[in-house]
Amino acid sequence: MAAGKEIRTKIKSVENTKKITKAMEMVAAAKMRKAQDRMRTARPYSDKVAAIAGHLSMANPEYVHPFMVSNDAKKPVGIVLVTTDKGLCGGLNTNMLRAVTTKLREIDAAGNKAQVVAIGNKGFGFMNRIGANVVAHATQLGDTPHLDKLIGPVKVLLDKYAAGELSAVYLCFTRFINTMKQEPVLQQLLPLSAESLKDKAKQSHAWDYLYEPDAPTVIDELLVRYTESLVYQAVAENMASEQSARMVAMKSATDNAGNLIKELKLVYNKTRQAAITKELSEIVSGAAAIGG
Repeated sequence: MAAGKEIRTKIKSVENTKKITKAMEMVAAAKMRKAQDRMRTARPYSDKVAAIAGHLSMANPEYVHPFMVSNDAKKPVGIVLVTTDKGLCGGLNTNMLRAVTTKLREIDAAGNKAQVVAIGNKGFGFMNRIGANVVAHATQLGDTPHLDKLIGPVKVLLDKYAAGELSAVYLCFTRFINTMKQEPVLQQLLPLSAESLKDKAKQSHAWDYLYEPDAPTVIDELLVRYTESLVYQAVAENMASEQSARMVAMKSATDNAGNLIKELKLVYNKTRQAAITKELSEIVSGAAAIGG
């Protein structure tokens, strides 16, 4: 019964794994609801800031912020890569990193270079492994995104763009569609186009403002806040996607563990029956030999 003992050990091991994945599934479901609420709560602020930025850009066509100026296309490209700190969330990070790798190849094929800001441990580790130029990073963000932890690394690329050292800045994150679907997104963060800001404004009439102390100061601060809100919203979307993907992955792992346990029990029962049948036949054969 050595084989039977090994099978029992495997069954016990898989049952313990099933308990762990079930617990992780329940934890991810609870965190997912909070992450979705946080993401939806941040959307009105982001939309309002975008609308005000659009109004101001249309009200002051004579002043052009550095974020709205197109720099030399031969300058390096900045990439803000948002991934998770932990794994066990299905193909979430793999899909995002595959899309970013394709973008890096396109930049390299154009004879240009990329400067990366990695938000999340998985993306930071991957960029280091492939030898990308990581100029700043933020890891260990926890379950709640904090703007003070995000601003420092992202500001590195924003300042470089304002100084004319970058040709463009892209924001790469995973957008939350629903619990079963999340999609990787590569969105141009800078330069901000006047057309996109006008679309955000959604206005049918002109706005007039009184500025204190002056229009350039207010517009400068507002557009910085606008870009920061885009980054924060991207991180919030990515965290909601992470918890959804992890819940689905852990549910799949739990179901697979249950199926494996059933198969192992079936094998164990067959092995046990075969051993009993063999013992009975040996007893019968022995009794027949003695009687003969």
